[in-house]
Amino acid sequence: MTMREESMAAVVDVFERDDDVALVMADISLDYLRPAVEHDPRRAINVGIMEQSAVGVAAGFALEGYHPIVHTLAPFLAERPLEQIKVDFGYQGLGGLFISAGASYDYGESGGTHHAGGDVQALGSIPRIEVLVPGSPAEAGQLVRSTYANGRPTYLRTSTVENDEAVELAPGGLTVVRRGTELTVIAAGPFLSRTLAALDGIDATVLYATTLVPLDPETLAREAAPAHEVVLVEPVYEGTTAGQVAAALAHRPTRLLSIGVPRRFLKRYGTAEQHDAELGLDAGAIRERIRAFLG
Repeated sequence: MTMREESMAAVVDVFERDDDVALVMADISLDYLRPAVEHDPRRAINVGIMEQSAVGVAAGFALEGYHPIVHTLAPFLAERPLEQIKVDFGYQGLGGLFISAGASYDYGESGGTHHAGGDVQALGSIPRIEVLVPGSPAEAGQLVRSTYANGRPTYLRTSTVENDEAVELAPGGLTVVRRGTELTVIAAGPFLSRTLAALDGIDATVLYATTLVPLDPETLAREAAPAHEVVLVEPVYEGTTAGQVAAALAHRPTRLLSIGVPRRFLKRYGTAEQHDAELGLDAGAIRERIRAFLG
């Protein structure tokens, strides 16, 4: 199963088990979510391609004591209804799970309207929000089940790009994968496998981030390698999480290299893998940048 399929299966599971779960759809993944609609159509609503309305309806459910889950594609969930998530959920102190598909450019053949390299940065500006970036289907399902009723706005970002295998996640969203001394590398979500390949022969501590907001500062400060060099590899706009990394390591001298999606519009059409290669986000290009950084 893909991350999208596994997360939708988890949504159906919690919907059927917990009568306090409400589901708001925006004409996306309807086949995956049909069992929930058939189970209880009073709590499962498809508003069509009206994402701002979807968030407003979800907030109404939350005000009535439900745990709302909203799902659509990343640019239509993180950017189009940003103000509604900020005001309806953030400002009012409500909880809800927002699950996206297609980031950053899984739908590269559809052009810029379907690109979402800035989704985490945009939503990360909302106080109290939690941003989750799993790297495998199993992790996506696990995170749905563990966060759908956490009482805070939570964004779960799925993608077609996945790691080679799932990781047993540590509490806090930052998991130690390897320990080394030459540098510290933070690899986010589906970029872990390519980062490990890029680090072949390099003695690095590798921390796997599935929660980008808030980043786990205690684990980062405790587990960072003794060397001053730190590399951040994330499947979002380059530098999105750099401020949190710098704050967590403010007690020590640090040189930070951020590797991520370049902050520019992608004008060429192609698959996610083709965009990765063109943007320097495959294992070979990541390795070259790390080697140049280390000198």
